[in-house]
Amino acid sequence: MSDTIGTEAAARLAAAGTVTIEPGLSDDEFARVEEMLGVEFADDHRAFLAAGLPAGAAWPDWRSEGRRSLQKRLQLPGDGILFAVEWAEFWPDGWGQRPARMKDALRSARYQLARIPQMIPVYSHHYLPGGRGSSGRPVLSIARTDVVSLGADLADYVAGEFGAGHPAVAVPASVEFWSDL
Repeated sequence: MSDTIGTEAAARLAAAGTVTIEPGLSDDEFARVEEMLGVEFADDHRAFLAAGLPAGAAWPDWRSEGRRSLQKRLQLPGDGILFAVEWAEFWPDGWGQRPARMKDALRSARYQLARIPQMIPVYSHHYLPGGRGSSGRPVLSIARTDVVSLGADLADYVAGEFGAGHPAVAVPASVEFWSDL
């Protein structure tokens, strides 16, 4: 299933003809990126990037973009939550009682964020949950605590975002924590 979703998403993007697509990432390149950044791509995301690497300013360049830049992209969703904790009194019910001191609240928020699915950038501020052995998860637009599902899965996202087919009508799956925002 995961290979099908990622391969279908790549084929849809290529068929749209609106994005430059470079040769896909090799197994060695995936291993280098995952080790360097401490991430694991979901199976469908991996199949998508193996079929062809989309190129352009808003696409992460997993092959040659600098480590700091890629790390910043990976940290943006969590940094947005931490910003909201500090400046907008954001505190989900599932985190228990908010500590009184800001320093303690931020430490507790970091602890909670380390236990939820890591979001891996697909395009701009659109993310797919990471994790080997997972697939068919929704692509989410994440800007601080504003989270919107953009597609039931990666193929659905590509269809809707890039005019590469017809998006599904199915209700998207949820992503722990992120889908509740």
